[in-house]
Amino acid sequence: MNHKNAILISLNEDITEIIDLASSLDYKIINTFIQHRRKPDVNSYLGSGKIDEIKDFIETSEKDINLIIVDGELKPSQWFNLEKKIGIDVFDRIRLILAIFEERADKKEAKLQVKLAQLQYERPFVRELIHRARAGEHPGFMAGGEYQVDDYYEMIKKQMKKIKEQLTSIRNQREIRRRHRHIIGFYLVSLAGYTNAGKSSLLNLLSDEKVKVEGRLFSTLSTTTRRIKKKTIPILVTDTVGFIQNLPAYVIDAFHSTLEEIEVADVVLLIIDISEEKNIIENKLKVSLDELIELGVSSPIIVTFNKSDIISKNEIENRIEYLKNKLNIGNLLALIYDSLPRLVCFKIKLPINKETQSFISWIYEKAKISDIFYKDYVNLTIECNLSLKSKILTKCKDLKGFQVS
Repeated sequence: MNHKNAILISLNEDITEIIDLASSLDYKIINTFIQHRRKPDVNSYLGSGKIDEIKDFIETSEKDINLIIVDGELKPSQWFNLEKKIGIDVFDRIRLILAIFEERADKKEAKLQVKLAQLQYERPFVRELIHRARAGEHPGFMAGGEYQVDDYYEMIKKQMKKIKEQLTSIRNQREIRRRHRHIIGFYLVSLAGYTNAGKSSLLNLLSDEKVKVEGRLFSTLSTTTRRIKKKTIPILVTDTVGFIQNLPAYVIDAFHSTLEEIEVADVVLLIIDISEEKNIIENKLKVSLDELIELGVSSPIIVTFNKSDIISKNEIENRIEYLKNKLNIGNLLALIYDSLPRLVCFKIKLPINKETQSFISWIYEKAKISDIFYKDYVNLTIECNLSLKSKILTKCKDLKGFQVS
């Protein structure tokens, strides 16, 4: 494998994950420059002395340096000044992750989601280039050559609008498939967790299939759904994109159509790599739980420890006891469930017409329809919170329907 050489810049010593991210794109970190400071320098992220130190290293290095990687999020002005002073391409943590996403995306939806996130990332940087150009400087776009940045900015806006429309269409198609699966009696289980926790391996184990498994970050960007064959109850299990800490909201939003598979699942398996160090497990578990809460998951969450085969039984017990004491997971999950709106179950009958079908689609978006069948009326069994129940019954009455129980 031909590695490319990179220099790493960080404001703290915790650089394990950023090195793994760089390695995922075949970058070898040949030197690390750490400047301990609470906040980045407002102009260049690093102080001028540290930048001079980096320039001296590059000038005397026997190896070609292909990239500067910053373990943090750069403001457009910081990025511009760093590239200008050092003279080498600079990627911050978000741009590095988006580059990994781009390499991993293999299906149409994943490619669209990644492109949308990249365009949203680029917008403020292009605005900075427009500002610099108008001030008399003539930079190329992202150090990649000469562009008419004004035209490029307009292209970004148009392209984002088009991609969002395409993703909405794909999302609607997935919702139709998901609704059909519920109607014919399938239960939906989603696998969630930090990137590279082993979700795809568990999917294979549950389904007796051979979905491609790669031991690298973000190997799964698209959803993969298989049927669990070990039980007679019809259950579909879906693998989803992995979590990672400190992602901007727009990156998570770009993957919403994929992540909503977790949101609508009947059960969520939260996969944790138990073979890692205790403090790392603790951090990744916190990040994953925060993401699940942010997604609005209201289904049961089962914390599932994976990769237990590569450490001893004593080490497994030690890690689990640590997590119990450190996070008190049982109480934490109980608190999440207790904080969720209480669900009530009731049945309604609706006349069969076009307006009713539109109303049923709305119910599917807001509540859980546990049973539906057509006879003289459309018969629905619904689970939702009390406030939503009153809205459904009001609309039901407007459509000449009625509550059965």
